[in-house]
Amino acid sequence: MKLSAICFAASVSWNSTLFAVNEITAVLEGKQVVIRAGDKEILRYQGEAGERPRPDIKPAFIRGGYIQSIHTPAGRVITDDFAVTHLHHHGVWESWTKTQFEGRTPDFWNMGAETGRVEFVSLDKVWQKDGKAGFQARHQFVDLTVKPGKVALLETWDVTVSTSGVTYVIDLISTQNCATESPLKLPEYHYGGLGFRGNAAWNGVADCHFLTASGLTDRTKVNSSREKWCWIGGKLNGETCGLTILCHPQNYRFPQPIRAHPSEPFFCYAPQQDGEMEIVPGEKYISRFRLVVADGEPDAKAAEGWWKVYEKL
Repeated sequence: MKLSAICFAASVSWNSTLFAVNEITAVLEGKQVVIRAGDKEILRYQGEAGERPRPDIKPAFIRGGYIQSIHTPAGRVITDDFAVTHLHHHGVWESWTKTQFEGRTPDFWNMGAETGRVEFVSLDKVWQKDGKAGFQARHQFVDLTVKPGKVALLETWDVTVSTSGVTYVIDLISTQNCATESPLKLPEYHYGGLGFRGNAAWNGVADCHFLTASGLTDRTKVNSSREKWCWIGGKLNGETCGLTILCHPQNYRFPQPIRAHPSEPFFCYAPQQDGEMEIVPGEKYISRFRLVVADGEPDAKAAEGWWKVYEKL
């Protein structure tokens, strides 16, 4: 797919020197949308599939349609892409793992199995306005268990980015629709949905930390807990940083259960942990999340404040 039909909300030069230091800008650079606060990079969205970062990676793992990197206000990169132990983990992404579609069982998450994949379709809008910036993109979930592959699900991402100066705020709304008259059934499973992969420096039980709305910090207890927000982070260059992921109260099965990997920096909101669910023709499945990115130790009081603002949106 090509990044072709782009509608910019402002016909201005993308030279960041034209904007104030805290002005949020969005620009298409090659196959990526790059959002900055002044000259500080906030995130990169990978549209069309990019190149393999290492030659030993199978082509099946190459994909687009995800947030490839996220920076803190201090410039620390808190995400990983093509994680060495999980090549299908890419920054921030949305996918489903255990599924049933027309009697088949494509796995859109574990791309190495080559039974399903999520593909970038188009970038419909890149914009900046009123101190915010963002983009709208479309993806498709392709069942590869049949030849040719069959599209099971269509997805639209609406992403909005803003800053308070000490935090970056990323709002992600995912709208999914059936591509055919057949539903996508999601049996009970422990992961699948919104995924986050943290920086490789956080690999290991001692190097990645959690804090939930209910006060949990032990990742074995965080796993499968139902939380309205969760912080995940660790030290980079000797300083603590991370992000707080907020689950909107309108989300299905709110507060959604969490999947926290036992030893790696992986987080997932997985509503199907609570039992079988399905996305049916004619009905939109909408997921809303807010990512608050900050340097420093997690602050439960601040996170509660962010939540109280977010729940009213």
